[in-house]
Amino acid sequence: MEFSKLCNKIFDKSVNDYHITDNVNTVIKNPYKIKTIEYYLYLKNWIDAVQWHYEDIIRDPYIDPKDALVLKRKIDKSNQERTDLVELIDSYFLDKNKNIKVKDNAVINTESPAWAVDRLSILALKIYHMDQEANRKNTTKEQADNCHKKLNILLEQRKDLSEAIDILLNDIKLGNKYMKVYKQMKMYNDPALNPVLYSKK
Repeated sequence: MEFSKLCNKIFDKSVNDYHITDNVNTVIKNPYKIKTIEYYLYLKNWIDAVQWHYEDIIRDPYIDPKDALVLKRKIDKSNQERTDLVELIDSYFLDKNKNIKVKDNAVINTESPAWAVDRLSILALKIYHMDQEANRKNTTKEQADNCHKKLNILLEQRKDLSEAIDILLNDIKLGNKYMKVYKQMKMYNDPALNPVLYSKK
């Protein structure tokens, strides 16, 4: 199975599983064996799904400021977990291709495979929610038609991105492209690098 097909299958399962309760506090029940790529893909999308709904909630204009601050902290934590997981998935690709002989004329890609997979995960959520909006009953025909058009674009985008991911992975496997993974250096999370934090010591 092409890797993008595996991703899309698992992402769709995760999205549908999350929406059984549609609650950010639902405990994840990952159906895949721990430490497998399937396990990490499911976890990745679940984190994205929860954060998607955090972002919806925090935009409530009537949210209590204290609740908003608590939620902002949760979003920050979720963002860090998401980044850590992307880097872990890239480590999987690095290990899988560690014995590939890279050609002399090989080039690097604009983004690593896992960051492309990250976008594919978000697309699964966009498609699910746009489909919900396109078929919502308490809206205008104009709004529904507009959402159907957007849904078709998102589906085309998923097709194109899936193909691009598979081409990239094949190019890496053939030695035509090579990977480098630059760890995210989010300075605002680091008490030694964020001046607001280290000035409080």
